[in-house]
Amino acid sequence: MTIYFYTTKNEYGCFSNFSPHGVELDGFWWKTTEHYFQAQKFVGTHHLEEIQQAKSPKQAATMGRDRKRPLRKDWEDVKDDLMRKAVLKKFETHPEIRDILLSTGDEEIIENAPGDYYWGCGKDGSGKNMLGKILMEVREKLR
Repeated sequence: MTIYFYTTKNEYGCFSNFSPHGVELDGFWWKTTEHYFQAQKFVGTHHLEEIQQAKSPKQAATMGRDRKRPLRKDWEDVKDDLMRKAVLKKFETHPEIRDILLSTGDEEIIENAPGDYYWGCGKDGSGKNMLGKILMEVREKLR
């Protein structure tokens, strides 16, 4: 059986970066892993603190995707490792969701994000599903 997740509302909602499971990383407390990930696009600028203070993960995502903000030059090279770091920390920090992740056994985990062909599977399933792959890597590490 394949496990699909997208919104924070269902059984596997904690797999979403929008889930309300905060993490402490790089000397800051982040309300969600989405806040952390989006802010990392702007390390060393005031944009990082602005995104860290965003009221919701949706707001953090919108701010992080705003191309009026200057994206760090090495973003494409570092984004996967930053996502790995955030997701691992989230599941190390919160035992109740670590148990949910570990309960998935060896099932494939797919972010069923119709508009995202990188982190999710896209509308037609042809996406890279990088978030799902990272969740499976983290599951393996936590075993």
